Amino acid sequence: MTSNDLKAHLVERLGLLNASVLHKLDGLSEYDLRRPMTPTATNLLGVVKHLASVQAGYFGATFGRPFPRTDEMTWYSDENADPQDDLWVKADQASEWVIGLYRDSWSHAQETFAARDIDAVGTVQWWREPEVTLGQVAVHMVDETARHAGQMDIVRELIDSAVGRRPGDPNILDGYDWAAYHARVEAAAREAGS
Repeated sequence: MTSNDLKAHLVERLGLLNASVLHKLDGLSEYDLRRPMTPTATNLLGVVKHLASVQAGYFGATFGRPFPRTDEMTWYSDENADPQDDLWVKADQASEWVIGLYRDSWSHAQETFAARDIDAVGTVQWWREPEVTLGQVAVHMVDETARHAGQMDIVRELIDSAVGRRPGDPNILDGYDWAAYHARVEAAAREAGS
């Protein structure tokens, strides 16, 4: 695999993950988009806000291409911001704004990929070894986005039982008896635990 092939593959995978993240928001009310579903308040729109933030930073300033909407991301510039401010959405922040920020961060990332080679060097000040390549950052963001997309899978299933990375996801068995499967798994867990 050439470095150009690797770069194209990473961009494709990250693009698919970005689409999957947005798919998890489809058809939900403002409340369901924002409601905390875990003890640590994991919520769908907050995860998207977080991913927009990290995607904007890693593919922006890291490679000398500051994201043009950074001034809107006050949790970056306010030294008194709560460290969790990028993981939830205030009532007066429109969901369309968060989704637009995420889409724009991906567009900006694609521009960075187009403008830089996979071996292009950037700097991430808070990493143990701050000098990085675009390839390293791309792998990091595939990992980061996949991790959060998995969280979103579970949160969305808890909200309305919707599953899958996209409509018609071939990995989801159509017509499968999930209730019977759940009962089998529960029975095995109880047996093992006794």
